[in-house]
Amino acid sequence: MIKTIVTGAAGFIGSHLVETLLKQGQEVIGIDEFNDYYDPALKYKNIAHLQNYPGFNLITGDIQFLDWHILLKDVDVVFHQAAQAGVRASWGRGFCAYTERNINATQILLEAAKDAKHLKRLVFASTSSVYGDAETLPTHEKICPQPVSPYGITKLAAEQLCGLYYKNFGVPFVALRYFTVYGPKQRPDMAFHKFFKAILQDETIPIYGDGQQTRDFTFVSDAIAANLAAATVPQAVGEIFNIGGGSRVVLAEILDTMAEIIGKPIKKNYIEKAMGDARHTAADVSKAQKILGYQPRVSLRDGLTQEWQWIKSLYT
Repeated sequence: MIKTIVTGAAGFIGSHLVETLLKQGQEVIGIDEFNDYYDPALKYKNIAHLQNYPGFNLITGDIQFLDWHILLKDVDVVFHQAAQAGVRASWGRGFCAYTERNINATQILLEAAKDAKHLKRLVFASTSSVYGDAETLPTHEKICPQPVSPYGITKLAAEQLCGLYYKNFGVPFVALRYFTVYGPKQRPDMAFHKFFKAILQDETIPIYGDGQQTRDFTFVSDAIAANLAAATVPQAVGEIFNIGGGSRVVLAEILDTMAEIIGKPIKKNYIEKAMGDARHTAADVSKAQKILGYQPRVSLRDGLTQEWQWIKSLYT
């Protein structure tokens, strides 16, 4: 039986990953701090149904203060999903949480991983925020990262730490740069969750900037498939991959699609552009396609429909 650790196990992507691994018959150690960046009750709800699996062991704690040498014994794969997320909250006094949870915590995990003889793979959840306002669209992995937010800086630092531990100690890392993952269980601070919740409650949606910004959106099941491939494909070790949805979409067009799915117009309020938001993102996923066999399968309309159904069940 494969033994796996998932950090950030109760979060958006982490909880989907834990469920998939358990359904495959793996033994999973889930680790989550349940911090208050957003309501911990939502995180507990994400994994409540997983407690019935005999192969699941949930540990509540801060990555920086766990005994990793004991935890990593006989573990085959670590999926390091835990992070302090969010671009806008990473400015000012909040930055300390980002350095602690994104850089320091990752370094502690890597330090233990270099001595874990059984470990075959450490899959690190990175982000398209490392690119910032990339000059080339779609953006490939060899483009020089130029983050435009403190959050992006900390994720890039953690990603580079993974590379250092691979080159110097042979820690078998793979980094996945997610491009705006969405779907059921999405964090409440993320755009689609906020939009759908506001619509459900007949409130106005705040739009940062002019609504013409573009994003590459990735449905959560496609992100999970990328993780599973990253954990098993031998050629993936030491590599960084873009994980995107396969198409770049204008925000205004997404709002039109949402209105069609919901069946009523959306109230919009345009406000000033937020610091740290990239104007455009688009993933060149050709490397992931070639090496990981990655292929995004869920269309934006289908993915939005699934998230809308989940939002309705969550708030009504």
